[in-house]
Amino acid sequence: MLARDKLWEFAANQHGYVTSQQAAKLGINKGALTMLAQRGTINRATFGVYRLPNFPYSAADRLMLAVLWTRAPEAALSHETALDLYEISDINPSKYHITIAKGRRLRRADSSPYAIHYENLDTKQIGWWEGVPTVKPDTAIAQCIDYGTPTHLIRQALERGFQQGRITQEQREELATRLAQRDG
Repeated sequence: MLARDKLWEFAANQHGYVTSQQAAKLGINKGALTMLAQRGTINRATFGVYRLPNFPYSAADRLMLAVLWTRAPEAALSHETALDLYEISDINPSKYHITIAKGRRLRRADSSPYAIHYENLDTKQIGWWEGVPTVKPDTAIAQCIDYGTPTHLIRQALERGFQQGRITQEQREELATRLAQRDG
């Protein structure tokens, strides 16, 4: 199988993107990636992340790129970004919030469009939004309580999240208590 075909097959599950680490696991070294990029077979999206140019674009592309930019396999969209994606709050985050493991450190100089959070998430806390790893709504609300998101936006997320069936009554009550404790 050609390198291009291997990349296409893998990138199909990631909105057309693949990291150099993922390519290496497919048996494609950095030299081959560079050659494919020079030929225009793939495009360099950002350091260590490539996109197949013929792959169809979607609204979730920028979100997948945000997660892959970290090059952390456990990375997931989180906090205010997750609330916005689930449409349970009128929040309008100014950055893409991404959570990675506590022990991981990023070595990227420019993280301006991203707010990186360090937390060891359990696999039960991570779901999917349009094929992009995203913390589940109850986890996002809890993160926003700790982060300091305005109370009215969290209350809105609690109500809408419950009405839409994204959180249970028990989760709503538990998170409301946590919010009340935060606000004193």
